[in-house]
Amino acid sequence: MPNLNAIKISDSVYWVGAIDWNIRYFHGYSTLKGTTYNAYLVLSDKITLIDGVKKGFEDELLERVASVVDPKKIEYIVSNHAEPDHSGGIPKIAEIVKPEKIFASKGGVRALAAYYPELPVKAVADGGELSLGNKTLKFMETKMLHWPDSMFSYLAEEEVLFSQDAFGMHLATSERFDDELPWSLLVDMSTGYYANIITLYSPFVQNLLKKVAASGLTFKVVAPDHGPVWRNMDNFAEMLKYYDKWSARKTDKKAVIVYDSMWHSTEKMARCIEDGLVSQGIKVKSLFLQSCDRSEVATEMLDASAVIAGAPTINNEIFPSMSDVMCYLKGLKFKTPFGAAFGSYGWSGESVKYLSQMLADMGCEVIGSVKSLYVPSEEVKKQCFELGKEIGEKINNRN
Repeated sequence: MPNLNAIKISDSVYWVGAIDWNIRYFHGYSTLKGTTYNAYLVLSDKITLIDGVKKGFEDELLERVASVVDPKKIEYIVSNHAEPDHSGGIPKIAEIVKPEKIFASKGGVRALAAYYPELPVKAVADGGELSLGNKTLKFMETKMLHWPDSMFSYLAEEEVLFSQDAFGMHLATSERFDDELPWSLLVDMSTGYYANIITLYSPFVQNLLKKVAASGLTFKVVAPDHGPVWRNMDNFAEMLKYYDKWSARKTDKKAVIVYDSMWHSTEKMARCIEDGLVSQGIKVKSLFLQSCDRSEVATEMLDASAVIAGAPTINNEIFPSMSDVMCYLKGLKFKTPFGAAFGSYGWSGESVKYLSQMLADMGCEVIGSVKSLYVPSEEVKKQCFELGKEIGEKINNRN
């Protein structure tokens, strides 16, 4: 008897993925609660595996499959997304089960060929169908959500949507379903996931939401490639509202102050800017980079109307941790309306100028900046307060 079991998610679909309790870093994004690599087994005339797992977790997948059916009875493999955390295990799995065919989108065929030239993969079309004998898979391309190859698969007879990375989250749990977990946890983990992985592709999310609505498809289960399976459709409907808000770039009366400090001078400036913002009723998230990381900053940026960046000058440059974060935020292409810069210096003071330029490059309206020679004087503290107040007024007038 297998020690690891498949978990039934619909009449003929089983979760056969793997739980990665230990991962804490995922291509630049902190995964402090681990993750799952979800794969799904469809029992049909043509037994089909939907997606794979990360390399090194193949045995876990195969053992779960074996709790339901002999893995060698798998005839089809469908790859919805070629990123190695989902496809890395497919070569070994294919070598063992020897499927009749492997399917992917046209972009997926190209990506899988680049990663695994030995795999023969057949392309399916956007809007195309694949007969599994007594069941049918329908395909919908979701290009740039979040790779060019990405697609959805839909098991028509049971209304199960296999959504690859969309609607997922990095969360390792023994619970497999959304309704087994607190709603607050689902929102928190989905927010971080969207902010750090999907934000860049928000225009495509808006198009996808319209495309899915126009398709007329209905869902009883939504099965992503990370995190819990959505089976409470009321919960899923609420999550779609979050996706709509995030992708439409709707912001709140909120400002993010992100900074680092060598001898607490820049930190003191941050406190004064915070007070100025609070005086205008603005919610403030102040993030000191010695007690948080870039992933947390990105998560808090998702609904912020302003980002205020602070750094001391070191070697005529920006403090390294702030340079890292600003590069990361720029790449995610947040549409944050307002920005400002601040920082202390000893004898040159370039950091504030560079931060201001980075904020402008991110598309922010740069409201102003404040510099302090060494420890901020009472006059500099007042300038910081006034800067925060001005930004707060801008936010209130916009929202």
